Amino acid sequence: MTTITSAPGTRRAGSQLFLAVVTLAFLAPVAWAVISAFKPPTDIIQRPLDLFSAGFTLENYQHMFEDVPIGQGFLNTAIVLVCKGSITMIGAPLAAYGFAKYRFPGRNLIFAAVLVTLMLPVIVLIIPLLLEMKQLDWVNTYQALILPGSVDAFAIFWMRQVITAVPDEMLEAGRIDGCGEFGLFWRIVMPVIRPGLAGLGVLTIMNIYNDFVWPVVAASSTKMATLQVVLSTLAQNISGHRISADYATVTGELLAASSVALIPLLVLFIALQKHFINGILAGSVKG
Repeated sequence: MTTITSAPGTRRAGSQLFLAVVTLAFLAPVAWAVISAFKPPTDIIQRPLDLFSAGFTLENYQHMFEDVPIGQGFLNTAIVLVCKGSITMIGAPLAAYGFAKYRFPGRNLIFAAVLVTLMLPVIVLIIPLLLEMKQLDWVNTYQALILPGSVDAFAIFWMRQVITAVPDEMLEAGRIDGCGEFGLFWRIVMPVIRPGLAGLGVLTIMNIYNDFVWPVVAASSTKMATLQVVLSTLAQNISGHRISADYATVTGELLAASSVALIPLLVLFIALQKHFINGILAGSVKG
């Protein structure tokens, strides 16, 4: 009898131990990078695993802000994030609402065509999009960074799954009360799908913030470089600004820049983790 009652507790302890080990494995490299950014550059190379006995310095951060245009990268990323994120958060729910709650000829065929774009590798679309941006004279502009992919197939699919769960009876009751079609979406659908919308918002912010492939192609100038592009060319910026910079110096400043770039996403996830989890659950509803 004792063995039977203790078995669930043993399994729970084993699960918690396993999750703790996995969490440690994921967090260890991040913690090492953040702590090492405060070490002298030579100590990072000579004693990489000596985290707490080495000297504490802000030299890496000081030189990084002098050598790397990270402020311009943050500004460009913020502009793209606000504009492109707003288009996604407005356009995707509206498109998904049409697919979920309206019956029109070719609806399933059009939605299937939208889903097919999810299977296309990003690299396949880069050349056609770049040629289009060149024809529009949008290369190295905010338009090129913002408009392509603003309302992507995943966002439409996500919101359609969420909106499908909204009862049709609620919409019919709204129509009987004289509510217009846009009023139905804004007053009835939007409050119900708020958790799924919050989850999409977190994912959208993370995707735009971490996007690298398209920005490095569409905005190759230093003035238009987003944060991820700035980080990718950090070594060249340091070497070009200071000819005497060695490998240790570049490594220290790279760790400092990476730590600074990590802060916004870390704060965002901690602040919105509850909404993110609720949104994941809302998005998992089958349509």
